[in-house]
Amino acid sequence: MAAGQKIEADRLAAGLLSTTIRLVRRLRVERSEEELSLFKLIVLASLARSGAVTATDLAAREHIRPQSLTRILAFLEKKGFVERQPDGADRRRLLITVTASGMEALRLSDHQRKAWLAGAIGRRLSPAERGELVRACRLLDRLAGDEGGRIKA
Repeated sequence: MAAGQKIEADRLAAGLLSTTIRLVRRLRVERSEEELSLFKLIVLASLARSGAVTATDLAAREHIRPQSLTRILAFLEKKGFVERQPDGADRRRLLITVTASGMEALRLSDHQRKAWLAGAIGRRLSPAERGELVRACRLLDRLAGDEGGRIKA
């Protein structure tokens, strides 16, 4: 990458990071349950998507340190949002699944945040800007899939 391109990429990265942080903070305000932190929601959503999984596999997939995941899972289990059951193929392994209560908490949290975001998009963005946002989401998805740097919670 040429020096000018690197400076431009650095500026864009700084702006994107700042904007992302502000949006995440705003979405936190729109959560349904104050106790469900971002990482707890990530873990719950991941389990809802994947189904039964071991804690080791979940930690690796979500790039969360096992110690952090242990605390998150203990909280989610205490709230009745997840449960652990022995693996039918290997009784020594425990599989973690989302309960109906956990699915409802996730649905409610998603609904409230999506409702706020949809309202803000409808009020603040023109149809052309909404099209730009669709393209930006595709680009952000590509960036999120870049495994060059691992996220550690």
